[in-house]
Amino acid sequence: MFANILPHYPAIKDGLELSNAAFGVSVAAFPLGAITAGLASGFLVRRFRSSRVATVGTWLIGLSILLAGIAPSWAVLTATLFLAGAMDAITDVAQNSHGLRVQKLYKRSILNSFHAVWSIGAVLGGLMGATAAGLAIPRGLHLSVSFVLFSALTLVCYRFLLPGPEPTEAPGSSPSREHPGDVPPRRTARPRLFGTVGILAALVVIGIAGALVEDAGSTWAAVYLTGSLDATPTIAGLGFVALVGFQFVGRLFGDRLVDRFGQRAVAQAGGALAAIGMGVALLFPSIPLTILGFGLAGLGVATLVPAAMHSADELPGLRAGTGLTVISWLLRLGFLLSPPIVGAVADASALRVGLVVVPLAGILTLLASPVLPKRVPVRRL
Repeated sequence: MFANILPHYPAIKDGLELSNAAFGVSVAAFPLGAITAGLASGFLVRRFRSSRVATVGTWLIGLSILLAGIAPSWAVLTATLFLAGAMDAITDVAQNSHGLRVQKLYKRSILNSFHAVWSIGAVLGGLMGATAAGLAIPRGLHLSVSFVLFSALTLVCYRFLLPGPEPTEAPGSSPSREHPGDVPPRRTARPRLFGTVGILAALVVIGIAGALVEDAGSTWAAVYLTGSLDATPTIAGLGFVALVGFQFVGRLFGDRLVDRFGQRAVAQAGGALAAIGMGVALLFPSIPLTILGFGLAGLGVATLVPAAMHSADELPGLRAGTGLTVISWLLRLGFLLSPPIVGAVADASALRVGLVVVPLAGILTLLASPVLPKRVPVRRL
């Protein structure tokens, strides 16, 4: 549902006569709302169950996106994107919490595959938005259909989610009701506290690097292709589609690659790919090379967020779920800081210069990657 509005960003920006900086501030309201509401996610999941929070949160995201698409002013656009971001943060934690419950029952790594499914949705939504923009379908009509369609689909899927309340025990306590025979190893909190904090900070950097690349594709790909390279609205939408499409491929095979080569090696290769792919596209600007550059950047960061979440959730010295919550909350700083920074740089020089954040994110990944494990043990059924 969120990807449906992205190809409409150039028209929204032009229709409201916004500068790059003003538009960047509006887009930044989405991650600001996420950061504001993110810490309430744990309470809501424990109180109402992850399945219910994820379902209702999805509906509220769709409604907020619809209102943002028909916003009559900068203030309304900013406020509705803030609300959409708040709902997205809560829904994101609920979905990942529920996904980790499924993964524990499945007894082997499938987290990258879950995120691959997200990429499928992003590709589908981006194609829907690009098609609607190319056919000049009114935004209100298009986003209304998207809201109703996917809200109904979510309601149908709700009945297949795991029943019962969320597991609440901390590591080292009694076994969860989902694993009556599995007793997790006891973790010690104090002796390695500072080391744990440092590792968590590096994992946040890796997560933010992935967020920076995703934001560059979602916020600026269409704007850059239309404004700087004179692409048509339909072609401009392919920048984001390429990013999430290649990202999907990377996540589809991500679990196998991580099992074979380890999270560290996969992240390092991905960081190099993002830096080189988008760097070349910015050095030699053209429509085909730019679309390919966004695609290679998406492929490069495909496993970063799942790797950061999984590694944070396994950190010693933290209560169960604490690392995941912290990563989910703090990595949104990338989405918060990126739009206004890129917009300000674009106004001062050119959007092409602002998009240098993409290859820089690849370099940050290379620098922080040593905190990731070389191998992840896999327990097969």
